Amino acid sequence: MTISFALLGAGRIGKVHAQAIASNHDARLAAVADPVPEAANALARQYGCAVRSIEDIAPDKSIDAVVICTPTDTHADLIELFARARKAIFCEKPVDLSVARVRACLKTVEETGAKLMVGFNRRFDPHFRAVRQAIDEGRIGAVEMVQIVSRDPGPPPPAYIASSGGIFRDMTIHDFDMARFLLGEEIESVFATASVLVDPEIGRLGDFDSASLVLMTASGRQCSISNSRRATYGYDQRIEVHGSLGAVSAQNQRPVSVELATADGYRLPPLHDFFMTRYTEAYAAEIAAFIAAMVGGQTPSPSGADGLAALLLAEAALKSVQEGRAVRVTEVDSGA
Repeated sequence: MTISFALLGAGRIGKVHAQAIASNHDARLAAVADPVPEAANALARQYGCAVRSIEDIAPDKSIDAVVICTPTDTHADLIELFARARKAIFCEKPVDLSVARVRACLKTVEETGAKLMVGFNRRFDPHFRAVRQAIDEGRIGAVEMVQIVSRDPGPPPPAYIASSGGIFRDMTIHDFDMARFLLGEEIESVFATASVLVDPEIGRLGDFDSASLVLMTASGRQCSISNSRRATYGYDQRIEVHGSLGAVSAQNQRPVSVELATADGYRLPPLHDFFMTRYTEAYAAEIAAFIAAMVGGQTPSPSGADGLAALLLAEAALKSVQEGRAVRVTEVDSGA
């Protein structure tokens, strides 16, 4: 069985997913859609696929699945369109910036029986998956505390900040998903602090660039998250899980793993410069997992419900900063 894909969005992440689809023997890239003709045509030439409009792709029964890499404010509408068209859907995070809109979208997905996977790629990073495997194998006993460090090398441009939904919905949302992935229990409360330490323009736009959070489950398991929009030394991505029998961690990765030792001490190469190089393997693995789920008739994961859970944690974090207290997730979930 070969899954026929249409790619919606031929930008930076679209190119990454196009490569992942084209390199998988169970899939083929049949069509690409993008409002910028040059971008769509370039990918079509590279992979030998057609340039199509979204309106043409939706009713085409020869297309089995779509990968949505369009701007955030189009995600929910496109998910609903292709769910009704009976196509499997992979969508970059988030489904939407509004909890109510996400719930409405997921209701359509449920009613149509469509398969939906949300792109939380870090679950598929081989280093982070090895941490999860150590937990599953009981090698560190019962999970007690998780620490996540996620710091960008520099802030995005102001235009991006203005439409991103804020640091918690845009950046920390990956860490919220990773916290759920590692804790093994649902998070009940969030305490967050945030400030502007990197760029005053970010503050003027109503956002933050530095944040620290503590998440708590019902049993008392804890996760601490450290976020910054500025890490002068590179893309800082680390996790540690402490358990009753020990701890397991995944340290920063480097494009080159060479250590130089001299009389002056030890020197290591720089870290990856950003997510496109740090998570190359993760992006490929998540698309492979989506394809495998389609071929095997399984439900893909992370699901739309996982996307909603991470967004609710983002809402709780923002409310916590605004009110200076720990916030229970049920306080921001009108559908609970």
